[in-house]
Amino acid sequence: MRKNKLKQINIIELSENLPDLKNIEVSKAAAIAKWLSSFIEKGLTSGKIKSGYLLPSKPDLAFLLGVSVGTIQNALRIVEDIGYLESKQCIGTLIKDKNSEPKIRKLTSKRETAIEDIKKYIKDKKFKIGTLLPSTRNIAKEISISFNTTRLALEKLCTEGILEHKYKNSQDSGWVVKSNNFAITKTNLETETLVEKVEEDLKNYITANLKTGDKMPPHGKLAKLFNASIKTIHDALQNLIDEGILLPRRGRYGTSVIKMPGDKTVNIGFETSIFAKAQDTAFYYYERTQNQLKKMISENYSIGDRLPSIMALSKALDLSPNTIRKAFKNLASEGYLTFSRGRYGGTFVIDIPQTDTQAFKWLAVNPNYAKNLN
Repeated sequence: MRKNKLKQINIIELSENLPDLKNIEVSKAAAIAKWLSSFIEKGLTSGKIKSGYLLPSKPDLAFLLGVSVGTIQNALRIVEDIGYLESKQCIGTLIKDKNSEPKIRKLTSKRETAIEDIKKYIKDKKFKIGTLLPSTRNIAKEISISFNTTRLALEKLCTEGILEHKYKNSQDSGWVVKSNNFAITKTNLETETLVEKVEEDLKNYITANLKTGDKMPPHGKLAKLFNASIKTIHDALQNLIDEGILLPRRGRYGTSVIKMPGDKTVNIGFETSIFAKAQDTAFYYYERTQNQLKKMISENYSIGDRLPSIMALSKALDLSPNTIRKAFKNLASEGYLTFSRGRYGGTFVIDIPQTDTQAFKWLAVNPNYAKNLN
């Protein structure tokens, strides 16, 4: 699916019959969600819009309605729960028919978990219709979920008719039970089952199609193959890495099979003895960069001197700006550097590091580094 091939709804089409956000009995997010759901439902019924059309961007919607992007984000989540929207990474928010079958298996979100926990909380405490609930902060403590996630869950329950809010704008308190006629879903179990199911699918795929030493397909290809999100694939692959079935390696080496599923033997293969873990290798590069910078500082700079920019050092040392940035951060935490902003800001030396010993912890596999040792 390519964004440039999708038809996007013009922001002008949405500018008619805008919602009144001043005289409302619910939060702005809930009011916007109701207005947007009505627009989509009428558009799908009349044929003016179709499933797969792209909504305008969140900043454009926020500018049109005079609210923050965060409020738009909360409103879109509500409409997505109703079934009229579907979010796609790197593409945007797509219109969909709520009666159609879901195209992708998804993890249960934290907000959905909070919704079910609040329902259970209402049932366990035996709150009657018309009862005022404790504040959002107190409910968040009771269900052990963050304040913001709890607030979003309470707003969603308002749109479902289970709760109502006494005030026009969403506040910390004022939630009243409107209905006790609801069921509770075991969301935590569903979340675990999804990752475990994809993990089992991956094991079956490896057994049927790969052998020890073979490289796994990219996350995107696996996501399409198993009809799951990239995040779900990532979590399932991580479980296989923890089980010793897969080995992640940096760069072109990718993630490889080092043990077949079901193999109970414990042995360290040739490939695991040559390559360090991805996390260890990453740390090695930062440590090597830190030692290079320490040597450079001790030989060329004094306390109070300003270092070259990250981009300048990146070109001089043939390293990525992100590696330099992280090395700077580590050296600052060790007390060698400090940062300042503004016209005369930059990275300044506040202590001279000692470079008598070099403590490399892993064998270098970078050929450019090997040349420097000759």
